[in-house]
Order: sequence, then C-alpha cells, then structure tokens
Amino acid sequence: MLVTGVARPLAGRFVRRIQRDPQVDRVVAVDAVPPEHHLGGADFVQADIRQPTIARVLAETAADTVVHMDVTGTALGSGSRTAVKETNVIGTMQLLGACQKSPSVKRLVVKSSTNVYGSAPRDPAVFTETTPPKSLPSGGFAKDTVEVEGYVRGFARRRPDVAVCVLRFANILGPSADTPLASYFSLPVLPTVFGYDPRLQFVHEDDVIEVLRIASHEPLRSTLNSGTFNIAGDGVLLLSQCARRLGRPTVPLPLPAVTWAGSLVRTLGMTDFSPEQIRLLTHGRVVATDQMRDTLGFEPKYTTAEAFTEFARSRGPGLLPPEALAGAVDRIAALSHQGSGHPPAHFPVHPPTHSPTQSAD
Repeated sequence: MLVTGVARPLAGRFVRRIQRDPQVDRVVAVDAVPPEHHLGGADFVQADIRQPTIARVLAETAADTVVHMDVTGTALGSGSRTAVKETNVIGTMQLLGACQKSPSVKRLVVKSSTNVYGSAPRDPAVFTETTPPKSLPSGGFAKDTVEVEGYVRGFARRRPDVAVCVLRFANILGPSADTPLASYFSLPVLPTVFGYDPRLQFVHEDDVIEVLRIASHEPLRSTLNSGTFNIAGDGVLLLSQCARRLGRPTVPLPLPAVTWAGSLVRTLGMTDFSPEQIRLLTHGRVVATDQMRDTLGFEPKYTTAEAFTEFARSRGPGLLPPEALAGAVDRIAALSHQGSGHPPAHFPVHPPTHSPTQSAD
C-alpha cells in the first residue's frame, strides 16, 4: 500500500493505523518533506507527487493499493496557497498518470470533500452523491476538489480494472484538525453573515481514519468498495449553536459580497480563507450518507454534534478578556466599513449566553 501526504498529522495517523491490519504486508509513506511525527514501521520515501519521480516510486514498490490523502485546503508549514493548489491538482495528475502505467495497482482511494457541491442560495436541502451543484465552486480548495475528482473519473474510465473509491468528507474536526473551518472556529470572535444561520455537518477525524481503512480493503460484501461516497456524522448543527458550544461571541456583519472577506479573517490571524468558505458560512451544506452505510457498511462513531463537542473541548475556554474582545470587534467593524463603503456602524456582539430556546445545546 502506498499513502501520499504523510507529513500531515491525519495521514500520519492513517499510516500508523493501517499497519495493524493483518491484510496489509507493507506500507510505503510518501511526501515531499519528512514528517515530524513517527510513521510506525512504514517505509518513508521522500518524493514530490508533483514530479514524475512518483511514477518511479510506484513502479519500484509495486503497490497494489494507493491511498491519496495529499488533497488538502491548508498549507503545510510556511507553504503558500499556490503550492497547495499545485499539490492538489498537478500532484493528483502526476499520481494518476503513475497509477495508469502501473500494472500492480488494483485499488485507488481518494480523500475528497463535500466542498465539490459548493454553497448557493438555491441548493437542495440535502445533497446526494449524484446531485449536481447549483453553482460550481469558483476558487480555493473547493475548486481544487472539483478538478481532482474530474481527473479521477478520467482515470477510472481508462483503468476499469482498478477499483476507485472517492470519499467526500464533510468538514473534518477533532483535537488535531487543521482545516480552514477549524481555524475559523479557533478565532477569538466569530464573524457571521447578518441574517443567516447555516446548517453545517462535521466528521470526526477518528471516523475519517476508520472509513479510509475500510475503503482501502477488498470488501467483505458482494458490492465493491468503489464509487463516490459522502462521509459525515449524523445530524446537523447551526452556526449559532457552534458558537455557543465554543463559548465564543459572534459579530453579525452585512455581507453583500465576499471580496473583502479574506482580508477580514487574515486580520484575525488566518492565512487562507477563500470566498467558498464564506459561502459555506452563509448558505451551509448538508449531504446524505445512505450510500456510506449501505455500500461501504460504515457507521460513524461520532455524530456531527459529538464531533464538534470533541473539537470544542480541545480548544479550551473561548472568551477573551474584555479589552482584547473589544479590539477584535473593532478590527472587524473597520474592515466591514472598508468593504461596504458605508459609514462605520455599531455591530451587535452576540455573547455565548444560553436562553430557554437554546437549552437543547
């Protein structure tokens, strides 16, 4: 088995876990940089999947299963958004080219995202795997995943003998989550879009590891573990519920456009937060997971609410000292003024207090 993107904590965890499966004889872990975490007994090969050398690595190892986890929305270390996009798109192209030439490859598992559906005002209440998006993502990680899945479909047509499994994960959360949305929820105060309270779904990183493990093996059932599957915990949470569980105040802002949203969150310490993420926090997104259960036979251990609770617990208390909170709100208000061209306004700060209608949280 060959696994890409192992310098990232989630892929490192998967490498350590999959080695314990008796069906796995050898794991080859690949990344452009050496990981800071241990990989158990896996053989690490330093190789950039954006380069043709990945074909040589695949040929020399004669791997029968490839798990492509180097599709991500965040840079590693001091990497740039450009480097992330190149790894996601160009790296996937090179890897699939290598898989196409390799007679030993029999199974391909690709870590994708429900971002492929986009987020738009007229979206269906629930997306299934065959629901076309109302509006294709125009940039960021969401656009990368659309392009990646397109290349994967092309590969599946050219190599029908290879079982291809694409896992579309909802927003991944957990104690070690490193995603744009995890960064957003780690902000001291959460800017929200005035008049919107989107529905969100999450999947716990432990469940991510387990479903990747299941998809990497030949199935016990008659139906092959191949196709495209939405992966998410049961249930949904509103953004307002998330804020209350974190203990962080929200600042509702008018957001007729998203052109200045990147500057807003960068001021608060985030490096990459695309307009697609802002659209998610405006319109939300919910996916059906019937195929995950019926075909893969996977039942998540964590619901959406439980996954978020684990994430919130790992982040600790949310409230800032009053003076620091006031400063953060002032910076958000100033950016809103710059983006709208209107005079500064006093935006209401919604503290994370509980009301009788919120007791279910």
